[in-house]
Amino acid sequence: MGSKDQGGGAASSGGGFFSSFAAGMRSWGTAVHKSVNGLLGYEGLEVINPDGGTDDAEEEALKGRWKQEDRDSYWKMMHKYIGSDVTSLVTLPVIIFEPMTMLQKMAELMEYCELLDKADECEDPYMRMVYASTWAVSVYFAYQRTWKPFNPILGETYEMVNHQGISFLAEQVSHHPPMGVAHCENEHFTYDITSKLKTKFLGNSVEVYPVGRTRVTLKKSGVVLDLVPPLTKVNNLIFGRTWVDSPGEMVMTNLTTGDKVVLYFQPCGWFGAGRYEVDGYVYSAAEEPKIMITGKWNKSLSCQPCDQEGDPLPGTELKEIWRVAPTPQGDKYQYTHFAHKINSFNTAPKKLLASDSRLRPDRYALEKGDMSKSGAEKSRLEEQQRAEKRTREAKGEQFTPRWFNMTDVVAPTPWGDLEIYEYNGKYTDHRAAIDSSNVTDETDVTSIEFNPWRYGSSSSQ
Repeated sequence: MGSKDQGGGAASSGGGFFSSFAAGMRSWGTAVHKSVNGLLGYEGLEVINPDGGTDDAEEEALKGRWKQEDRDSYWKMMHKYIGSDVTSLVTLPVIIFEPMTMLQKMAELMEYCELLDKADECEDPYMRMVYASTWAVSVYFAYQRTWKPFNPILGETYEMVNHQGISFLAEQVSHHPPMGVAHCENEHFTYDITSKLKTKFLGNSVEVYPVGRTRVTLKKSGVVLDLVPPLTKVNNLIFGRTWVDSPGEMVMTNLTTGDKVVLYFQPCGWFGAGRYEVDGYVYSAAEEPKIMITGKWNKSLSCQPCDQEGDPLPGTELKEIWRVAPTPQGDKYQYTHFAHKINSFNTAPKKLLASDSRLRPDRYALEKGDMSKSGAEKSRLEEQQRAEKRTREAKGEQFTPRWFNMTDVVAPTPWGDLEIYEYNGKYTDHRAAIDSSNVTDETDVTSIEFNPWRYGSSSSQ
């Protein structure tokens, strides 16, 4: 039994003042739900129109990406899983996938990592929390995409350089349950996360619980930050236009000083009221509000100093901290420019690991628009992964990650306990050896065969 981690924990209220504030926000209500009772065979499913009222749910139900025959087939396969965690329970068609894996999606949090650089350079402890928490919110613009990323193969990795001076590495350390671990750093900060997504399938929607532990260390001050994000709900999976919401609290705690940020993500209300809105405060360790933060997670966030009642201080004004960068127009997958960089080999380091997500043939085929090949390659990789498991069990061996070690720490989260992995430093030595080498690498990186395997003739070991 591992030791309990005392640094994380479930999201707290952030003080009595914010509890009253959040309660007021919740009175806005939630988006309109209406059962699709008029369509035979789909009784009880709820359609949620984020932009409408109570009378247009059946009209909304006829919209979306699914053809009638595909929707019927999908529902026959999925209805028996209502109430279940479907993270890796079922094999899904590539028609709902985007050409990116979950490890790559973990890297999207680094798009605006210059906010962590600013937090590290900031002398004001409360503005430091403003910058850091705004960084945590900034990724939600990318998270609103409605396509599913590929589940990583056990042992798969993702490396990223050439962005804000960072070196990012993620590795899939468990297949059942799916767990990814990442480490990132530059001259200003280190970032470490252990992530184990948990889901609950509700028929026409799925709730995604971010079971994980995040640690950010700012190098100049040495402070360590903990992050507890809200859950995410993907609505209208089968009927209607799919859309994403993340209602609830995000809590960032300075584990060094006791200061914290509590932000409330408003749920989408009638005719879109409250959608995207984020409001909250930076609190001192004594739970006094110091700075208010407000804005929309799909546009921008601003801040303003406040008094002990949470009201803006006289003579101050809102200061914009972050704004979403321009995005490509008409992109099939609603990718940002940074998402395209994540898939690009321009952000790959020299001598890229053969286990890197970019090299997956199913992901690459989907990126090139070949859905048939993508589906076939996805099935082949999944079967090879099952064969690896059979070989491992026959040998009486257990999978051991290369770049991260399992600790004896068990961290509590709002959605269950989590076994924690830590970066073992071997990748830093691996990269240093490559970077110091005078040997020119003329390998065409696109010709490297994807290879996360540990057994057989294709083993990378």
